[in-house]
Amino acid sequence: MRLAEFDALLTHHLQQVQRVDANRVVLTLTGGPQVAGTAADLAARESACCSFFTFELIITNATLTLAVSTAAAHTDVLAALADRAKSLVGAAR
Repeated sequence: MRLAEFDALLTHHLQQVQRVDANRVVLTLTGGPQVAGTAADLAARESACCSFFTFELIITNATLTLAVSTAAAHTDVLAALADRAKSLVGAAR
């Protein structure tokens, strides 16, 4: 169910996927407080399930980013998340 929720968030609000390194991906999102709240809620629930992920929600005047990090043992899972996110960039447009 969370996968569908992440897909919906990314399909409608994902602007860019930046693979910083093997352990960190930064997702740039569009939207205001409601999108930030949705991203925070999903990140919190995912952290409870998959504690190997670290989520960092960064809100500035013009940008909303969700950084996702993991330890070396789980970089394959992070790579799959990044690939899935890249496939959804602009999907709703």
